[in-house]
Amino acid sequence: MTGPDREPAEVVPSPNIWHHPDVYEIENRAVDPDGAVWAAMRSVADWAGRRVLDLGCGTGYHLPHLAAEAREVVGVEPHPPLARRAAARVREHGLRHVAVVGGTAQQLPLGDRSVDVVHARWAYFFGPGCEPGLRELDRVVARGGTAFVIDNDATRSTFGSWFRRGWPDFDPVAVERFWRRQGWTRTPVDMVWRFRDRADLEAVVRIEFPPALAERIVAEHAGLEVDYAVNLWHRSW
Repeated sequence: MTGPDREPAEVVPSPNIWHHPDVYEIENRAVDPDGAVWAAMRSVADWAGRRVLDLGCGTGYHLPHLAAEAREVVGVEPHPPLARRAAARVREHGLRHVAVVGGTAQQLPLGDRSVDVVHARWAYFFGPGCEPGLRELDRVVARGGTAFVIDNDATRSTFGSWFRRGWPDFDPVAVERFWRRQGWTRTPVDMVWRFRDRADLEAVVRIEFPPALAERIVAEHAGLEVDYAVNLWHRSW
């Protein structure tokens, strides 16, 4: 791993993984166990044999999956504690063709036209305000390359209804309009959270929602599964 030992000034702290990385690991295991997002990505562009950027890679949870088929993978993460965990994961899996580097979406530590596929999952690209990162994608994605951004679809699903309750000022129509103006295409994906026990579900709910709402969700929602809709935004160069 290379990069600074402190976050760059322009980074906005994540409210969940930065402060609760162990619980977020539980969430990662519960998200999309059937691989609906991966299947939707592959229907647009394959990453086999290509150079992949996992942007905002966090603890590197998705690096082994990408590395199973990619020629090379670079994980970029601005928060040093998470980047160190990602680098440790790479070492534990013996992934010699994977590197973790410190950096931000706004200033990627990569050369021009140097990556073929970009994967950004719940990281930085949340609509208006992310234009500096989009300009960096214009710079680093090679001709014929594709970038994917996975984010919440607040218009539907049980999780979407919780999201609207937690952030009532969020305007999904304005966000969709933003992405389409930028030349991106939306593929809606239906997936689930699937937990192994209630303790895991409740822990994850409590890092994802404001405290009062989290307690209401825990009281209202029975079982171990939550239907969850996301938007897969994608653009090719």
